Amino acid sequence: MSKTRPSDAAVEHRRQEILDHVIATGEVRIDDLTTRFGVSLMTMHRDLDDLAERRLLRKLRGKVEAYPATTMESAARFRDTFNQATKDTLGEAAAAHVHSGQTVFVDDSTTLFPLVRRLGRIEDLTVITNSLEAARILGPVKSVEVVLAGGRYHHEYDSCAGPDVLAFLERTHADIAFVSVAAVAVGRLFHPVQDYAALKQAALRTASHNVLVVDNSKFGRTATFAHGDIGDYDLLITDDLTPTEEIEAALNAGTAIEQVECDPEGPEYEI
Repeated sequence: MSKTRPSDAAVEHRRQEILDHVIATGEVRIDDLTTRFGVSLMTMHRDLDDLAERRLLRKLRGKVEAYPATTMESAARFRDTFNQATKDTLGEAAAAHVHSGQTVFVDDSTTLFPLVRRLGRIEDLTVITNSLEAARILGPVKSVEVVLAGGRYHHEYDSCAGPDVLAFLERTHADIAFVSVAAVAVGRLFHPVQDYAALKQAALRTASHNVLVVDNSKFGRTATFAHGDIGDYDLLITDDLTPTEEIEAALNAGTAIEQVECDPEGPEYEI
């Protein structure tokens, strides 16, 4: 009897798990990966070739290794692959807080792109963003006016940051702002790049209502630059896999919490 070929979704899920393991370990022998994931050597090489072609890891002779931690945290191509189904679910929950006629700020976090896509369904919005990808998503939508906060362009984020963006945010006002973070540790927020840490702090002063959208993978981590804590935000939207101690830290800080149930397939939405 022949084996049933796994679905494309199952293959991609396995590759994501392989990538997560390599990142956590730093360097792994390919033989060890075949044993750990219960696949043939040929299948593992196909998986690793795919991940290497997408520049998600380095494939060497007999082993693979992760890119340096700062690169993994900062490059958009890495950030956009993680926990995508969870990000879709978080985006659906965040969109429920936006209403017709509002001015909305969203930063360049890839966690927010599913929310950005849903903003196109809401009439008469003004969306302020430093993200070129967010602007490209919403640009064709006639019911949304996009205001791009321009300044120093950072290719690895496909967005702008720096003094010009901070000055622009000082002159603008949003009804509601959505940001995400690179790392959270017991309520403290961190980012590996100083310009972006400063931008997230400036966004707090821009909006009347501030929402932090974070999936479970960002908790229990730190980066170089701290930029406040969860208590600075009115609402935390996260998923049901977020560690209990992090939920307690948010509650102790006085932040409202909305936890969504992780769906392996993610909700459907129109692009």
